[in-house]
Amino acid sequence: MMRRRTTLLTTCTALALALGATACGGGPVSAGGGDKSLSGQTVTVAGVWSGSEQKNFQKVLDAFTAKTGAKTQFVSTGDNVSTVVGSKIEGGNAPDVVMVPQIGVLDQFAKKGWLTPLSPTAQQTITADYAPVWKKYGSVDGTLYGLYFKAAHKSTVWYSPQALTQAGVKPPKTYDELLKAGHTVSDSGLAAFAVAGEDGWTLTDWFENVYLSQAGPEKYDALAAHKLKWTDPSVVTALTTLGKLFKDKQLLAGGQKEALNTDFPSSVEKVFGPKPEAGMVYEGDFVAGVAHDQFGKTIGKDANFFPFPAVDGGTAPVVSGGDAAVVLKDGKNAKAGMKLLEYLATPEAAAVWAKAGGFLSPNQKLDLASYADDVTRATAKSLVGAGDSVRFDMSDQAPAAFGGTKGAGEWKLLQDFLRDPSDPKGTAAQLESAAAKAYQG
Repeated sequence: MMRRRTTLLTTCTALALALGATACGGGPVSAGGGDKSLSGQTVTVAGVWSGSEQKNFQKVLDAFTAKTGAKTQFVSTGDNVSTVVGSKIEGGNAPDVVMVPQIGVLDQFAKKGWLTPLSPTAQQTITADYAPVWKKYGSVDGTLYGLYFKAAHKSTVWYSPQALTQAGVKPPKTYDELLKAGHTVSDSGLAAFAVAGEDGWTLTDWFENVYLSQAGPEKYDALAAHKLKWTDPSVVTALTTLGKLFKDKQLLAGGQKEALNTDFPSSVEKVFGPKPEAGMVYEGDFVAGVAHDQFGKTIGKDANFFPFPAVDGGTAPVVSGGDAAVVLKDGKNAKAGMKLLEYLATPEAAAVWAKAGGFLSPNQKLDLASYADDVTRATAKSLVGAGDSVRFDMSDQAPAAFGGTKGAGEWKLLQDFLRDPSDPKGTAAQLESAAAKAYQG
């Protein structure tokens, strides 16, 4: 089972929807502008989005329709994009554009010869308007195939302002201060953190933030590419640092056992639900969507975030995920698909979804005033301001067998580590064994 990488469960609606493929068409809408040069053509777009995310992306597609006259059809693939798209290509029914949620999948598509390099127009826009790192993550062997339209900021710690105020705690700046603040919150009657250990991917995100800040971006890149072994002392150090939190029963809501039985939505509920059990929950900007949509919290008032704090004197980390738009060679209307990508590269397109909410854009030209609230604005400013220091989610860069499979690889081994954090060196050895096998496959 592949996981939603970027805006995982932005609303509770997405939870309830089946993962089977569904389609919805976006017909023409009335608006001025554009030369209507694509009138009579239909562009088919596939992606993981469903629920409110799909509806909000449809607003972007409708704006494209208004500009060009092209109709659009969106096909929701569920989480396993590569399997669904592969079967559609084999069946002669390839979509024109795919929103790819993992670097590993983009790499796979390119190496299978499925993708069309981006047009000069799209490339020029990306070069001018995006930090170079996004061009790097959209490229395979030096060729640019992917445009990162939607991003996630995975270095945000969400908290109940009421809980921290009651404990007399201010947002911490360092990891040591984070643990100290956690103990103060715990002393005031609430556990410090709700940890979603049932979902192994959340534990990879914890590790990645600690590792990026503590070991630095060069080692992060090397480990992500498996040019550095997981037995490296820097990995053992990061696991030891993370273990300080995991083994402290005062810090975890319900202790390790309950953390291992808590999924991501439940971890948000433990902080922002009707019966709070913890003061803080670490995860990406998409926590705000669940807190608002499922529990009625006003973002900025009832729910807020502080940046994931710096570790051992390092720089505060900025880990991201994202959905890259690519054009398939076998699409029936790949030319119109490329026109859609050229549109998605503009701040005009990003502004449509930014206004609707539940969205971050890596486009530096997007006016921050386009976002609907101050907290999202601050998150977007942090993401864009990080420039080339942004690092893409490490497990998303790995082969799925290691970085993206429930009950296996990194997910399972970090769950085992949460259960018993007493042997960081042994865990590192197990991680290296699983990684070596997956990267050779």
